[in-house]
Amino acid sequence: QVHLVESGGGLGQAGGSLRLSCAASGRTVNGYPVGWFRQAPGREREFVAATTWSGRTTEYADSVKGRFTISRDNAKNTVYLQMNSLKPEDTAIYYCALRPGGSRIYVKEYEYDYWGQGTQVTVSS
Repeated sequence: QVHLVESGGGLGQAGGSLRLSCAASGRTVNGYPVGWFRQAPGREREFVAATTWSGRTTEYADSVKGRFTISRDNAKNTVYLQMNSLKPEDTAIYYCALRPGGSRIYVKEYEYDYWGQGTQVTVSS
């Protein structure tokens, strides 16, 4: 069993930055693809970013490309989402997710087996 805990959310200002962390326990994240998703009020949960097990390949939603960066520190069993140039439309609950296997990028919710509880990000204009 894997337990994922997100942190680092909070209130940010438009144009500012926040860094989210996703710490795993119960099982190492080493070797497993990880993704970030978000859900804004009244909207479906959507893909934000993903990385392969090695961290060498990443993919981003068009809405965050060039502003967000996903990275991982396998030694710390932690995955990060650096969010720069924040916009009010980035306001959402952010979730990290882990898939216990696979060698490519995964961008669909159903492709992930383990999810964190989410962390709220609110961006003021």
